[in-house]
Amino acid sequence: MVPVVAVLIAASVLMVMHYRQERANERNMAEALDRTAALARSYARDVGAAPNGFPGQEAVRDVAERHDGRLLSYARSDYSLTTTVRFFGEYEDTSMFGVSHSRAYQCYSIVLRKGAEGAPQARTSPLEKCNVI
Repeated sequence: MVPVVAVLIAASVLMVMHYRQERANERNMAEALDRTAALARSYARDVGAAPNGFPGQEAVRDVAERHDGRLLSYARSDYSLTTTVRFFGEYEDTSMFGVSHSRAYQCYSIVLRKGAEGAPQARTSPLEKCNVI
């Protein structure tokens, strides 16, 4: 009887530990995705602050890389610039065997349009899939 109770207690403890680790991992991943949103807003601000209109594709690629992003698409006209950028945020993923470092990816469509006074207005939208290449 005692061994059965010990096994049940050990199993219960392991289940609770696993549940808590999964919740912590989900929280860490959500925080990493929130950081990608902040990176996207910062990227849009930097691209919009470029002098003399909208920057070229190489300049936009450099800005994306400075913000831990990868430029996936670039479309420019006289009055707008539309880019798709994949950003990542790093987080710790814990398990019973230790801690590993993971990355959470999120793609954003960033549209900059010149407003009435000539200053660019940015709209940043998260995308469900990063299938634009």
